[in-house]
Amino acid sequence: MTARMPLTVVLASMAFLIALAAPLPAEDCIVIEDFAKAAVGQFPPDWKVRKDAGRTVYTVQEEGGLRFLHAHSKGHGVQAAKEFTWDLSRYPVLSWAWRPREFPAGAHEQEGKNDSVLSVYMMVPYSSIRGPKAVKYIWSERVAVGTRLESNGGLTQVRVLQTGTQKRGEWVEERVNVRDDYLAYFREKDVPKPGGIAVLTDADDTSSSAQGDYAKLRACRE
Repeated sequence: MTARMPLTVVLASMAFLIALAAPLPAEDCIVIEDFAKAAVGQFPPDWKVRKDAGRTVYTVQEEGGLRFLHAHSKGHGVQAAKEFTWDLSRYPVLSWAWRPREFPAGAHEQEGKNDSVLSVYMMVPYSSIRGPKAVKYIWSERVAVGTRLESNGGLTQVRVLQTGTQKRGEWVEERVNVRDDYLAYFREKDVPKPGGIAVLTDADDTSSSAQGDYAKLRACRE
């Protein structure tokens, strides 16, 4: 006579088979950059700068197992950018961590001294002459959170995410729905295809020095 399997074993076996048959859950986030492949102390591979001076501004560093991009601008205003495409409809949220270290002396993004300790961009290809459209998020020393600005003839739409020096030296994590911001700021209906991201720690307008860090750049579902 064939022995009967206990009910608990049968249920466990069924659950295991169902789990195998079920589709795997989609990833909540896509890694844009974690600097894991970069050499500490060097400019990161797969990143670009418009001026060679930018390669001295940005270097990969590590603390407590965390790799990050350290920026030290001494009178420079040069972006570092990485080409990266993703489905903005499925992954509308841009996520990252940043840490301000040294604020550019006398900077005020509303009064002609347009330097920021930290800036993160989502870029969309637009013109080979005028450059991409971009949504830019900044950490300002003086301009209020939520303030909207623009530059590059309107091709760069700016939002202040953090303000003040109280969190100097602290990592702060950000999550923004860059898809919704792009559509609202540029008054468009079609979701674009991003061409990449960029960061900027600049001190050229103030002829001063600025330092900040960037880490864990990701595109997420929510």
